[in-house]
Amino acid sequence: MSQTWLILTVITCSILMQACKPVTSLSDRIVSLPGQPSINFSHYSGYITVGDYPPRAFFYYFVEAETSPDSKPLVLWLTGGPGCSSLGYGAFIEHGPFKVKGVDLVKRDYMANLLYLESPAGVGFSYSTNQSFYKGITDNITAQDNLVFLQRWFTKYPQYEGRDFFITGESYGGHYVPELARLIVQSKVEINLKGIELRIDFKRLLKPFLTIIPLFPLQFDYLFGHNLQIGNPLLDYEFDTNTMTTFYWSHGMMSDQTELLFQNVCNYTRLLREIRSRNLTSECLEVLKEAAKELNDTNAIDKYDVLADICLTSGQSTLNIFYKMLTTAHSLSSSLASEDLINYQNFLETKDPCEEQDVIKYFNRKDVQDALHAKLVAVGHWNTCSDDVNKNYRFEDLYISMIPVLGELVKSGLRVLIYSGDLDAVVPFLGTRTMVDALATNVLKLNTTLSYRAWFDSKQVAGYTQEYGNLAFAIIRGASHTAPATQPERSLQLFTSFLEGKSLPTNP
Repeated sequence: MSQTWLILTVITCSILMQACKPVTSLSDRIVSLPGQPSINFSHYSGYITVGDYPPRAFFYYFVEAETSPDSKPLVLWLTGGPGCSSLGYGAFIEHGPFKVKGVDLVKRDYMANLLYLESPAGVGFSYSTNQSFYKGITDNITAQDNLVFLQRWFTKYPQYEGRDFFITGESYGGHYVPELARLIVQSKVEINLKGIELRIDFKRLLKPFLTIIPLFPLQFDYLFGHNLQIGNPLLDYEFDTNTMTTFYWSHGMMSDQTELLFQNVCNYTRLLREIRSRNLTSECLEVLKEAAKELNDTNAIDKYDVLADICLTSGQSTLNIFYKMLTTAHSLSSSLASEDLINYQNFLETKDPCEEQDVIKYFNRKDVQDALHAKLVAVGHWNTCSDDVNKNYRFEDLYISMIPVLGELVKSGLRVLIYSGDLDAVVPFLGTRTMVDALATNVLKLNTTLSYRAWFDSKQVAGYTQEYGNLAFAIIRGASHTAPATQPERSLQLFTSFLEGKSLPTNP
């Protein structure tokens, strides 16, 4: 009899333990991914409803750390665009555990649990059942929905409440990350946001990319970290756009004479504004013509990684569309055709056609979607970037500078790291570095706590860095627009140092 009761007790306890587990452990856990190797960590994916009017739901992909996930922080990753997928770019091209070809597991036991969010609705597998929602998405709507997502995600994963929390991102994440962080900071409840990390970038008509790494006026009943990391982010339109032509010139892609035209006659910021408003003046048209003559000869260069070879099977390089637009300048009068504007936007979003096409094919496989608990709602196929979201996103938000927001976050005590790859011509480090220094010295009146110098990884110069207290800037040497994809070890060193609250190593 005693043995029978013992068996029943064990069975009862087992059932209770299963019942006490978060429902997502059963419903959102991924058993296996087609074509991928076996793993010894857990990963999850599924949907969180973020709004009812109109109905919309966000898709997420969550990867627990391979070792000791219970003691490691939580990092949220936001890819920009606006309209591009954190699942496709962040998780499967830049720094997730898998590549879509599934040959070998990418060894990335980061010191964190990684949460990838496809945001706003309409991006990737995220959706709204009311298509009219895509006609008026703004930065404010995106930030509010992202915050609702976090609240409800923590409800599904209560074991992560109270964990150190970081927000990271890139490209137009340069808007997403600081605006989400500001919402958290402005809440009146106790929070412990650790920081943000940003990589500045110009995806989709030069819109920002922001990475907040601790990756991070609603209420939270849990604690957050207080650090922000942003990679190649577009933070300020004026700072970032005007350095593109200087970057071309400094890398031999443009002559002295043409660069002087951009500097003295019609700078790049003005040119883009006139193109967008379809009111191209005669002086800017002449500058455009001169640029076309030179840049058309270098149309086989990847603008996101100027030293890399292009994918010859793609049919066109990342620059071809842009230069096609430039070479039609002679036929322009006071406006550009809408098709040229669309092509220009598409050019800015193109990165690595070979790998990107593999990603698109993979996530359109029915067996992959089933494994991810994903579905296509009101769209025919999954894509790395959503034209519906990008074309209809409120363009005026592009011109809103994030510098004041970053200033607020720094003054609130958050640690903020902004970094750039030095091979990215889309959001060159030149403008980002100037912007960070101006924010630190002119706006916040911060003292330099670590002077500009090289930092090291594996006894090699890995880049350059400067610190102003809890605001820091870093360059990753040899890195493209998507730094982790081209310099994974150096990017990991930067990421790890930030999570640990340490300066980058400045000795070999």
